[in-house]
Amino acid sequence: MHPVDAAVLVAYLAGVVAFGFFVGRAQRTVQDYFVSGHRLPVLAILGSIVATETSTVTFISVPGLAFVGDFTFLQLVFGYVLGRIVVSVVLMPGFFRGELLTVYELLGHRFGHSTRRLASAVFLATRSLADGFRLFATALVLAALFGAGAASDAGSTALLVMSILVISVLTVAYTYAGGMTAVVWTDVVQLCVYLVGAVAAAAVLLDLIPGGWAGVVGVAGPLGKLRVIDFTWDVTRSYTFWSGVLGGMFLTTATHGTDQMLVQRYLCARSLGAARAALLLSAVVVFVQFTLFLAIGTMLFVYYTRVAPAELSAFTAAGEIASDRVFPHFIVSHLPVGLVGLVLAAILAAAMSTLSSSLNSSSAAAMGDFILPRRGASLSDATKLAWSRRLTVVFAVVQAGAAMAAIQLSRRVVDEVLGLAAFTSGLILGLFLLGTLTRRVRERGALAGVAAGTAVMLGVKLGTAVSWQWYVLIGTAVTFAVGWVTSYEVGHGPDRRASTGG
Repeated sequence: MHPVDAAVLVAYLAGVVAFGFFVGRAQRTVQDYFVSGHRLPVLAILGSIVATETSTVTFISVPGLAFVGDFTFLQLVFGYVLGRIVVSVVLMPGFFRGELLTVYELLGHRFGHSTRRLASAVFLATRSLADGFRLFATALVLAALFGAGAASDAGSTALLVMSILVISVLTVAYTYAGGMTAVVWTDVVQLCVYLVGAVAAAAVLLDLIPGGWAGVVGVAGPLGKLRVIDFTWDVTRSYTFWSGVLGGMFLTTATHGTDQMLVQRYLCARSLGAARAALLLSAVVVFVQFTLFLAIGTMLFVYYTRVAPAELSAFTAAGEIASDRVFPHFIVSHLPVGLVGLVLAAILAAAMSTLSSSLNSSSAAAMGDFILPRRGASLSDATKLAWSRRLTVVFAVVQAGAAMAAIQLSRRVVDEVLGLAAFTSGLILGLFLLGTLTRRVRERGALAGVAAGTAVMLGVKLGTAVSWQWYVLIGTAVTFAVGWVTSYEVGHGPDRRASTGG
């Protein structure tokens, strides 16, 4: 790495950690640490939502999708927009009735503590494992950028381990000290950094392609690489109109409406209206962001097939293009000195924003759903805050351990684990819809729904070729239907607990 790029990268990392310590220096209670005293502005929450759902894998993989395909990924983004509307109308009002620390408290009020702890435990297990593997995926990208890497995706083990440790230590430092306030504000900074990095890379690409954007359209258009809509009806295919819009809507309803990592951001808002505004406006930013990433992928295709075809061999093995290597190769090969450091910082920014959010929300779930209900009355504010910070470190160690373990696993195993969130999200969304849309269903019916949903999803996962984009819809439908029918079959009267939706 050129010394200027190294200086840019080091300055960015030092600045982010210092900034996190600065903005989070006034933490006094767990309410401060986890929900920022309900005083964060709309734009900060908006930026944090977008940064949290954008990982390094997204930054690298979405351009790769457009390189080997087209713009049909945007159909999934259409679903993301619809899912946000559903969350803001159906689920979000329940988040502002009472003082919540975790979203799973609603399930405890509605069904009982067993259901609350089950949902929270699923979140903790899924988040720790999936984000640990995302951390590994980020280390893979960094290894490729720094030139490590044989033909295997693992690259240099030493560099992978070092990347995992550096990202983990830097992220946990400001998350530990500043809590959610530091997480949200550094997310905003990191969102700006990776968008600036993406725009800069796009500008360099356009300058290298004869005719600029018109030249891109002239090549990509006739090849069908600008296609957005695919009405094919095939449940085994991803990124069709049906799997994208319907599957994306249910996926976002689950992730943004029942996952502690996203819901915790709404709880930082001053009011329901402010939280709604942040969520709905984030849809605009997400749409623009993914359009930019896809455009970069299309520009990379034109550049490498028409301008520099000799370089295709750098990311092609056995006649197959490793799409996740295309953008990293361009970054280190063609960006000017200084800009390489900025884009490397952007890649780290995407990783750190997701990891910091995961650590803080995992600590919140462990404290709010397991420790405080049992021992909260006997603990002082200072002790609760100390426990919260220790748990942040614990989950950082767990996720780093999962990332280390991933080095020894095949890429296919890693991909399977990263798909775990879609597998479990439907079960939890089904629980929340049972609590919000029904009054008869009790805890026994809700748990029966989860059991049936799990069994069906295992069958779908292991016995069919159904695309993962349908998983949340299937899991939600089965959990809701079985929970509702079971409650009628066992003859329960109306539930006397308060509904999450009123």
